[in-house]
Amino acid sequence: MADFRVGRIEQGQTRIRNVPIAVTPEGFWCCPSPAVLQKTLKNHHNHQSKHKVSSPLPSKSSSFQRTANSPSDRKPHSGPLGSKVVSDDQRLSTPDVPTATPTNVAEKAPERQPERPPKPTIDNPQRKISVGYGRPETSDLKVILFGKEGIHVTMNVHWNVLAENSSFFASKLSRQSPLPAVEIADCEDVEIFVETVGLMYCKELKVRLIKQSVPRVLRILKVAESLGFRECIKSCLDYLEAVPWVAEEEDNVVSSVRHLQNYGSSPVLKRVASDLSNPPNDTLAHIMDLVLKSNEDRGRREMKTLVLKLLKENNSCASGSVNTWIQLFYRSCTTCVESLLNLFRQASEPGFSDCSSDCKDPMRQIALEADNLIWLVEILVDRHAADEFATMWASQTELAGLHSKLPIMSRHLVSCITSRIFVGIGRGEILPTRETRQLLLQTWLQPLIDDYSWLQHGCRSFDRKVVEEGIGQTILTLPLEDQRSILLSWLGSFLKVGDNCPNLQRAFKVWWRRTFVRPYAEQQATNLPPERSLTFKMERRRQFKKLEKNDSFKGNNKGKGRDKDIHKQDRTDNKPPSRRWKSYKNGDINDS
Repeated sequence: MADFRVGRIEQGQTRIRNVPIAVTPEGFWCCPSPAVLQKTLKNHHNHQSKHKVSSPLPSKSSSFQRTANSPSDRKPHSGPLGSKVVSDDQRLSTPDVPTATPTNVAEKAPERQPERPPKPTIDNPQRKISVGYGRPETSDLKVILFGKEGIHVTMNVHWNVLAENSSFFASKLSRQSPLPAVEIADCEDVEIFVETVGLMYCKELKVRLIKQSVPRVLRILKVAESLGFRECIKSCLDYLEAVPWVAEEEDNVVSSVRHLQNYGSSPVLKRVASDLSNPPNDTLAHIMDLVLKSNEDRGRREMKTLVLKLLKENNSCASGSVNTWIQLFYRSCTTCVESLLNLFRQASEPGFSDCSSDCKDPMRQIALEADNLIWLVEILVDRHAADEFATMWASQTELAGLHSKLPIMSRHLVSCITSRIFVGIGRGEILPTRETRQLLLQTWLQPLIDDYSWLQHGCRSFDRKVVEEGIGQTILTLPLEDQRSILLSWLGSFLKVGDNCPNLQRAFKVWWRRTFVRPYAEQQATNLPPERSLTFKMERRRQFKKLEKNDSFKGNNKGKGRDKDIHKQDRTDNKPPSRRWKSYKNGDINDS
């Protein structure tokens, strides 16, 4: 709460000026926003610069209608409330300022010469704008607020109303005899403070909050809490419990009401907090089960995309929840793989193709289970937990054996699972053991080659270059002998079907260098003297390329001098200059 002190009202050199003020039909006040006050202050300075003192024209904000006060909406001993506006524009002639009426909102002050305001002091600080509320003749207490940027608000209120509704005012006023004024310095939100005090004169507070926005109600709740205004706090909580929130408001609401358990904030918090009797893991398992068993294409596809996106955003949850979720995903993977194997067994039976009426359902179920596994693999790869699935998939030798017995139109999505695993290994997203990588290639590479033509033309999400890079990188992670056997088997298939087979030429080049070039280069490096070694030649070539990049090497006198020096170095050889220059470029200057 702001600083509180008791003081006397001083009739400083203030001047009357009309500021737009909204007055409710019941008569209590609503403080104008700081933007309106600053706009009025700016207009005031513009008038001073022109050496003219006049009242502004009536506007929509200053013209209002005031209805008769309803006894049902007023508490006893409150009296009719009006408003007055005071600023440094016109001198206050008498203490009693006439209140606003429906017919006379802005009253002109007598024209006088502009006077310089007194210099601000500690006891008498300079006020940019002073606003007054209520009727002094019917009130028995003044509350004076000192806000930011020199805003000064005086409220003519009633002692019994504030003491009855506010524990803050009740404790302060009970310590002293009837006070002429209560001053509150450094008030953070003058506008809301005035409005909250005005709500003490209303019975149906919830009705007054209906048209307010959620951020404004949170501001009222903060001031009501500091004043100990219990009825207003409960009304604000009831409003927040019933009104919808947008995403940006949710965190502010929760942080504002979390500590208000004594006032009944539990209904508000239940909107964002779940009961311990229904943990989120069970809810996630139920969601996964519903999505995996759905037969409607569009709904299943959209929900898979949404759940995958939400799981990616929730990667920063606690480690215990992560382990529990991964176990849940692997249980779903095991169920889908077992169901897929049973469907393959059913579809590969000899008499299955003759049953035209029942063959469509297993084929559709195969596509659904394969699509489910692709989705689960994406989830596991995103959570860096797909190593065990690679082991599980590499061990499905029976499923791979039944793969060729089914039509390619029904089985090609199974090859998409294999492709995703190869891509994950090639990118370093999946890190299975060497035995798992070798078994995976032996089990599933040939079925992938058989379906490759269909994948290129019948699967939209299939990226040929990415898959070929993943397969090649997976092969190159094996020992050299295993690379040789796999690539030679691939070469036989590639020479037969061409583009209908993965193009692994990049991996083949790497294997070729490892097999034929590297052993010879290493042997030459051990037998040759240092100046004949491959490392020495590469260093000389690097130096020559560095000289070529130098502009002075291409035609100026300095470059020609370097050219002569280079030929002088090799003049001991029996080669012509052109051959000696070629030898320098190749790093073989001393070669005979």
